Amino acid sequence: MHPTEEAAVPTRVIGLISGTSVDGIDTVLVEISGTELDIKIELLAEATYPYPAELRERILAVGAGVAISMAELAEIDDAIAQVFAQAAQNIQIGHQPATLIGSHGQTVFHRPPGGAGEHTLTTLSNQGSRGAREAGEQGRREILISDLAGAKQQLSANSTPLGYSLQLGRGALIANLTGITTVSNFRVADIAIGGHGAPLVPRVDAYLLSHPEEGRCIQNIGGIGNVAYIPPQHGDWLSKIRAWDTGPGNSLLDLGVEHLSAGAKTYDEDGNWAASGTPCHPLVEQWLNQDYFHLPPPKSTGRELFGVAYLHQCLKDAQAYQLNAADVLATLTELTAASIVQSYRTFLPEMPQRVLLCGGGSRNLYLKQRLQLLLTSIPVWTTDEVGLSADYKEAIAFAVLAYWRNLGIPGNLPTATGAPQEVLLGEIYKGQS
Repeated sequence: MHPTEEAAVPTRVIGLISGTSVDGIDTVLVEISGTELDIKIELLAEATYPYPAELRERILAVGAGVAISMAELAEIDDAIAQVFAQAAQNIQIGHQPATLIGSHGQTVFHRPPGGAGEHTLTTLSNQGSRGAREAGEQGRREILISDLAGAKQQLSANSTPLGYSLQLGRGALIANLTGITTVSNFRVADIAIGGHGAPLVPRVDAYLLSHPEEGRCIQNIGGIGNVAYIPPQHGDWLSKIRAWDTGPGNSLLDLGVEHLSAGAKTYDEDGNWAASGTPCHPLVEQWLNQDYFHLPPPKSTGRELFGVAYLHQCLKDAQAYQLNAADVLATLTELTAASIVQSYRTFLPEMPQRVLLCGGGSRNLYLKQRLQLLLTSIPVWTTDEVGLSADYKEAIAFAVLAYWRNLGIPGNLPTATGAPQEVLLGEIYKGQS
């Protein structure tokens, strides 16, 4: 059957993802029809299922670089697949069953591509007391950012080192436990041809959130922030899309909240704690000197850069200003907002006419207010206001990517990931039901 004919029949798909904040498993059940610009999504059910506390702590430890044995890694991989499979089963209760699952899994490590002749970036800048040597054992990590000069040429075996990204929660086990065909491991195909394997959602954003006359930035604020600039649908508009990871999002804020509350809190609800403080703008300006913010796209990052060691250096920097806890959190929140806006002004061909927020950070009212203030007259909305769930957009996106993989439609966008060409994303594991 031709993909267009197959797409005429609505398909029930489950989307599963847990982001770098490790908040829980965002799960959706959607009905999808169409292919690309004509694609239609109906959200039938959505829920976030928390990890068991012990498993969450183990995931966070692995993401922070704690050494574990291969046997322990296998245990965590299996445990994540099991809770993902349970989430997939739970979301179908009271609904007709799904025939396909798209599971992003749980990222525990991400290394962008790079190598000789490319940019080598230490975790913390040497400017403004951000020397990596001062950050201890975790502070001396390197993030390698590719400078893919020949965007249309295949990488040869002797060219620059490829990136690497590890998502736990193997799709084969999810397929076996649920009996539903599962697509997983979405990033590896893009990485294998020289891309960053991130961000992967911009192609979905293009078909679900573009506008005939309006240029938009779709700004996801998960653990890490990422943006997709979608120009108006004129001419060869798809090739003009730009996307990259903007820098820290919720993960740095959550780490700050946990530290400043001595473990009593895990996140700043509605941004209320930060809103009670005053951001220290000289400190934000110092932090914005960090090398990552000045690297041109395509680029990607993760907890390997904006993690525990980064927070500790931020706290050390803040001591000189004698800030209280609320001021520190307000300043960290300002860094997220300011880094987003600075990246727009530096790397976009033109400023958008509207910004649409999604992800957990879209619920942080203080962060949203700070973004609106910095963007002046550019309206800052959430994707809810244009008909797509802000809380579950990423889970919906991976349901779409699985649907496209099943139809043989490429899922990456080379202008976003830096890959030299479009490729099919995801590995397919057949269900046994």
